Amino acid sequence: MPQKATSPKYVRLTGEERRARLIEAGLACMARGGIQEFTVDKICAEAGVSRGLIIHHFGSMNALLTAVYATMYDGSTKLTRDLAPGETRLAALLNAFFAPEVFNREAFNIWLTLWGQISINPDLRDEHRVQYADYVRDVADAISEVAVARGRNVDADALARSLVCLIDGLGIQHCIEPTSMQADDAKAACRFFLLPHLGSF
Repeated sequence: MPQKATSPKYVRLTGEERRARLIEAGLACMARGGIQEFTVDKICAEAGVSRGLIIHHFGSMNALLTAVYATMYDGSTKLTRDLAPGETRLAALLNAFFAPEVFNREAFNIWLTLWGQISINPDLRDEHRVQYADYVRDVADAISEVAVARGRNVDADALARSLVCLIDGLGIQHCIEPTSMQADDAKAACRFFLLPHLGSF
């Protein structure tokens, strides 16, 4: 009778897997208690790793914070990367921005913590400039596609910046009082903002 296979006592993780685990632990700590929870001890306890691994894989807590910020942006935009171009793309973008995995209280707890650090953290500010520019460009491209298809003359970049600010504000309100700003309400507010410029879509 063959012997039953036994599981190894531990799984050896690659460097990338350990980095990802530390980033996820940082996100979990931040969602739970803001920047006060973003400490070496609490992140390492969350990740189940030794304290030295943060320095080993990131070099500093500041570098880990920057990686957390990039990961949050990546999570917000990955739903939009493969959307087909055309007039329907803007509506699809709004659906993606207000999808449950993006538009939720936990996510905005993290965003609020990160935004609060940008003005006092030069490295995070530099990362923000890169990520934010890509984000606004993606929204501006979607606005331009609708405008061109309908023969509308709009400043797509300015509209995109304003729309992004509106989306962020709607998310903050959802974070503060979820019942007062649901995803459908937020999408309706964005459509109302764009209506004079693009018409209904």
